[in-house]
Amino acid sequence: MSSNTAQTDIKFIGKLILDGELHCETGLHIGAGKGSLEIGGADNPVVKDAFGRPYIPGSSLRGKMRVLLEKSLGLAVPSELVYLSRRKGQEVRIHQSDRPDDVICLIFGRNPGRMEKVGGEVLESGNASPARLIVYDAPLELESITPQMRENLDDELTEVKSENAIDRITSQANPRTLERVPAGARFKLRIVMDILGEADRALVARVVEAMRLLEDDTLGGGGSRGSGRVRFAALKLTWRNKDFYSAGAAGQELISGADTAALQALAADEAFADRLQ
Repeated sequence: MSSNTAQTDIKFIGKLILDGELHCETGLHIGAGKGSLEIGGADNPVVKDAFGRPYIPGSSLRGKMRVLLEKSLGLAVPSELVYLSRRKGQEVRIHQSDRPDDVICLIFGRNPGRMEKVGGEVLESGNASPARLIVYDAPLELESITPQMRENLDDELTEVKSENAIDRITSQANPRTLERVPAGARFKLRIVMDILGEADRALVARVVEAMRLLEDDTLGGGGSRGSGRVRFAALKLTWRNKDFYSAGAAGQELISGADTAALQALAADEAFADRLQ
C-alpha cells in the first residue's frame, strides 16, 4: 500500500468512547516540575489543577501507554527510533517509521519531514497520519480520599514519602521527599478513539493491550521504589457512529462495568468489528 493510498482511505466512521476509573494501588507521583516547589513543601510535588487538586495529565498516561506498546511490539530499538528533540544535553527518542501500516504511528499519529534516526540513518517521511487516540486529563475523584485516609495524610489530598539515597563511598545519607497521591485514590478516566477506516477496528485491541501492560508496570515517578502501580476499573465502552453526530442517532453501549481482561476479550471477538458500523 502506498502512502497516497493510505491517506485516501481515511474516512470517519465513528468514535469509541471509553469511560472508567483509574485506581491507585500504591502511592502515585506525577511531578509538577521544579517551578512548583513551595517553601516547606516536598522536594518533588505532584501536578495539581488550578484548585490545588491532583490530576493525571492525559499526556502522561498516553505517553506511558505508547512506550509500553513500543516495547511490546519490538520497536524500542535504535533502528526503529528517531530523535524527537536533542537540546541542552537531553535527548528524547520515540518510534516512528514511514510504513503506512505501522500500528504505533496509526494510533498515536505521525508527522512528515526529515528526522534523524538513533541508528544513524535519516528518515525522510512524506506520510502523515492523524492520531486515532485521545487521552483526556484524569481528575481526582475527591470522594475516594476518605476521612480515614485524610487522618494519615501530610496534606489534605496527598502524602509525603521520605527517601534516602546513600553514598556508596562515605555512607552519607541524602534525604529527599516525594509527594504522592495515596493508595486507594481514584481518577476519572476518559479515552476516545477515532475509527477512520475499516482497518482501524484492529487497533482497538492494541490500545487495550497497552492498558493491560500498564497495570503490570508503573505510572509516574518512583516506580522502581514502590510508587505508581495502577489498575483500570468500571470501564464502559460506547460506540458512536457518524449518524450519532450528523443525525442524532443513539450511541451503542458495548460493555459496562468491565476490567481490562473483559475489554480485551471483547476487542478480540470476531463479531466486534461488525458492531462498529
